[in-house]
Amino acid sequence: MDTSYVLFAVLLFVAVVLALEGAYQVWASKNSAEAKRVMARLQSLEGAVTQTTLSIERQAAIKRWNWLDDNMLRALPKGADMVRYLETSGTGRTAGEMLLYSAVLGAAGAAVPMLLAKPWTFSLFLGGVLASLPWFWLSRRRNQRMQLFERQIPEALDLMGRAMRAGQAFPTAVKMVGEEMPEPIGREFRVLFDETNFGIPQNEALVRLADRVPIPDLRYFVIAVMIQRESGGNLAELLDNIAAIVRARLKLLGEVRTLSAEGKLSAWILGLLPFAVGGVIQLTNPAFLGVLWTDPVGLKMVGGALVLMAVGVLWMRTIIRIRV
Repeated sequence: MDTSYVLFAVLLFVAVVLALEGAYQVWASKNSAEAKRVMARLQSLEGAVTQTTLSIERQAAIKRWNWLDDNMLRALPKGADMVRYLETSGTGRTAGEMLLYSAVLGAAGAAVPMLLAKPWTFSLFLGGVLASLPWFWLSRRRNQRMQLFERQIPEALDLMGRAMRAGQAFPTAVKMVGEEMPEPIGREFRVLFDETNFGIPQNEALVRLADRVPIPDLRYFVIAVMIQRESGGNLAELLDNIAAIVRARLKLLGEVRTLSAEGKLSAWILGLLPFAVGGVIQLTNPAFLGVLWTDPVGLKMVGGALVLMAVGVLWMRTIIRIRV
């Protein structure tokens, strides 16, 4: 197939996507919720009287694909879990946006091998790889946020313990963590303080905090505070003990990650080596691998190799993934 035709098709696809995005931006500049809020603000500054209904209810920000999250995904068996997973990532992305990115990348990855007259297995593989990239990025961002939160928990508990030994109440100690600690723990504790300050029962607000940040160390803190409210005791000393336990666990987890780093590196090398070698051979001697793409037996061998590689990657992931 002519290379210029392939380049034209790719550029045409990019042009259509950009044209659609540009048309939406033009429409959103006048009809979106953000544009209407800006227009209402400008009218109020000019002296226009606007009547709005006041409410103290905390509502989620209105975004482009919220209708997909509210009307479709939450009705699915695992839709609510997907929405919760996105909320705990802290990226601000909605499920609709992630599904759109995945669909566009998957369609582009499937179209390139078809334009190059390659077998359908290449389209299936490349489309699946590109479609999974947004979710891989989301998982990485979420894991980084949870790990940072874990490292901040001992400092936050120490700060609360010192504040309570100095005579401060528990809500005031929560407020101090929200104001003095950096993100992401500062934001979550500010939300916890605001919820209790606006009348939500403290136990319910703590449960909501554990739902927003699903890590075991924070759940220990939530359970300890709820038990202390029922049975009594020295909460400052209890927080100090939890902080010491969390520090010891993080120290052991660091040692485990150091020992398992070699296994992770081996998994990456073994997983990428066949593709790197195949790419080099294809560039240096295309006729050498031509039979593998055209012969039916070669296509079956490629499919079987991909399946076995996927099984091997999952197996190595299970071996090196040690929970502490």
